[in-house]
Amino acid sequence: MAEAADFMGTSPSPARRWLRRTGALFLSLPLLATATLPLASGAAAAPGTPAPQAVDRTKGVVDVSVDALTPTAPDEDDTLTVRGTLTNTGKQTITDGRVDLLVGQPLRTRSALDAAERRTAHVPGVDGTPVGGKYVQEIDELGPGRTRDFSISVPVKELDLGTDAVYQLGIALTGSAAQSYGQVLGIERAFLPWQPEDFDAKTKTAFLWPLISTTHLTAETSSNDQQTRVFEDDALAKEIGPGGRLQQMLDLGSSLDVTWVIDPDLLASVAAMAEGYRIKDGDRTIAGKNRAVAGRWLTDLQEAVRGETVVALPFADPDLASLAHRGKNVSGSLSHLKSATDVAALTVETTLHVKPVTNFAWPAEGAVDPSVIDVATSAGADTVIARSDSLSETGNLPYTPSAARPIGDGTTAVVADARLSKVFRGDLLRAEDSALAVQEFLAHSLMISLQDPGEPRSIVVAPQRMPSGSQAQAMAKAIQTLQTGRWTELQELTAAAKAEPDPGATTRVPSARAYSERLRKQELNITAFQQIQRTQRKLDDFSTILTAPHRVVTPFGLAIHRGMSTSWRGRTAEGNTFRDGVEEHLITLMRSVQLIDKSDAQLSGRSATIPVTVKNNLVQGVDNLRLRLTSTKPKRLKIGDEEYDEQPVKLAGERVQTLKFDTNANANGIVDVEAQLFTADGTQYGETMRFRVQVNEVTPTVMLVIAGGLLLLVLAGFRMYHQRKRAARREAEQAGATPGDADEGTEPAADPRGSTGDDAAGPVPRAGEPEQPSDPAPDTAAESTDPSGPGERVDR
Repeated sequence: MAEAADFMGTSPSPARRWLRRTGALFLSLPLLATATLPLASGAAAAPGTPAPQAVDRTKGVVDVSVDALTPTAPDEDDTLTVRGTLTNTGKQTITDGRVDLLVGQPLRTRSALDAAERRTAHVPGVDGTPVGGKYVQEIDELGPGRTRDFSISVPVKELDLGTDAVYQLGIALTGSAAQSYGQVLGIERAFLPWQPEDFDAKTKTAFLWPLISTTHLTAETSSNDQQTRVFEDDALAKEIGPGGRLQQMLDLGSSLDVTWVIDPDLLASVAAMAEGYRIKDGDRTIAGKNRAVAGRWLTDLQEAVRGETVVALPFADPDLASLAHRGKNVSGSLSHLKSATDVAALTVETTLHVKPVTNFAWPAEGAVDPSVIDVATSAGADTVIARSDSLSETGNLPYTPSAARPIGDGTTAVVADARLSKVFRGDLLRAEDSALAVQEFLAHSLMISLQDPGEPRSIVVAPQRMPSGSQAQAMAKAIQTLQTGRWTELQELTAAAKAEPDPGATTRVPSARAYSERLRKQELNITAFQQIQRTQRKLDDFSTILTAPHRVVTPFGLAIHRGMSTSWRGRTAEGNTFRDGVEEHLITLMRSVQLIDKSDAQLSGRSATIPVTVKNNLVQGVDNLRLRLTSTKPKRLKIGDEEYDEQPVKLAGERVQTLKFDTNANANGIVDVEAQLFTADGTQYGETMRFRVQVNEVTPTVMLVIAGGLLLLVLAGFRMYHQRKRAARREAEQAGATPGDADEGTEPAADPRGSTGDDAAGPVPRAGEPEQPSDPAPDTAAESTDPSGPGERVDR
């Protein structure tokens, strides 16, 4: 009677329905007296019969699973069918069992829905009265560990439902086990939204349909003209292939009134697969085999979004909260968000041929604080997708307010309803979990519309970023029910953002202290952003020397964006490995342009040339690069005329170039010389190469050569002296003189021509000085041309 009175008090129902429900209650009293079906409250058990007890379904004898409830939101002319399974989890055989459908009291508030969802134990009366009659299924026997299917179909008219409301349905097994007789041995509950008559729906709902995946592309590309992209694995092909998660999302979403929210990185990755791709396999790469799969998925997506609104997230879905809490403390980190936003629009337009909306920012799980809002709007976004468990209401509104909230500085927060958004979380592979999630979602949706049916409101649902296939199927089933327009109309996210704000809704952004500690622990740490900036600086330096910089800047720039993706939350090790791989591969490419190691050199003489060789193992050329050779002791050795000298480097791909530097030595000794490459702006490129130069102005070898030459000259002089001396003796003998006279310096007879023998060409000896046989002839003629007398000395 209490239940009937509650029905009458909350919403008047036809007298016929009231009498039927009251009559059913009175007819059940004899059964309650014998304790065969203790489902109504206030019933007394017969003497000697065990009293009914509440059974916790988590510890119950029988596990009742509701695998399907159709239709999900019936009308008066429908037949409600509930199907499921019964599993005996106890050790005793159950006999005389029966499955009943119980209709509970109407639930009028969302908090009442939450309370009913938390309840596990069977509470007589609260869980409702059985429909009874022929709408039961008998279970003669159910042994331990055994499972039985059940199916109950009841015309909706037999449920005696009242006016618009959400009702709790109980599916209960009653039976005997051991010493228990006629007790509820297991129960499961579901919500039944009831809105029999059409009415002018004032509530509108926007449902986000996210196409987002984890990072699959590396920064590596093949050296061909197409720059074939290299994937870490082939996991993306499984997602977009038949039965894959993203294939299901695409197939289901194409028939739903939803707002597509897409990460452009996914589009770029699938497009790269469609053009031909390779997969890392240890130290090598192998050809990918799912090019056709990628092409079909892109074609189907292009068809699905034609004429639809597409919200594009910044490229690779950067973690806005991580940037706000840690990344902004690393100089230059915020610039990546603006670049990722610009790349997003271009990627979507070129891939899907639609112009996307790029003014939305979506922090992880819609959690916001002032710094997250500041960062989210720093790259041009003016609308932030938050969630009501973060931007929660501070007042006691008796209804759920509209999603749009002006939060200052021209920024709008679109606050998604937390309970609707989180219903489809968890593993929904089991049919029971999926069916109950759908009913819970529809129950909350109807309840929102019933709270204040005369006022227009816009509700937003933002599910998890990467729904599984089973989650997507459950969401699609719920959305299909909403598409009938029974109690709400579906709209796009852009329309919800522009809806008239509710004056009673909160617009205060929670403080940083209110930010979820659980979410904060998942964020990228500051080391990650430092590494990202270090990689960016290397990329900037490297790109300035390349003749085709786009071949490097594009893949590495996108890889840097991927390094700060929201998908790394909860996957710290994988994120670190990815960022390390990007930086290491860039360093490997940079080392392809370097100096060839040089051994120590010897420098003989005051000047010489030092060669230095540069190699380029890249497939493209390098330019805007200079080689500087520096002497650490310029007073001993100068490079050119100064401490150092520079020469430009311009080198084609896969070539080497040797540059020669002039040097000048001022003193002997060892000098350390440094060779360093520089970019055009004076930034060091690569590592410094050092070698030693031994400076010797006159080396020992040269001294030995000079000494040998002098010795040869001396020996030659002695030889000439002895030759001329022998010649002089021969001439003296011919003139009648004795060799001894010649040896004693006796002058020979005067030649009538003014010369003495064969040595007439020699010089004339000075007065008092003996004549030498080897002296040359005088440059001038004799003073007297007359013949000299016998024995006359001719003076010079």
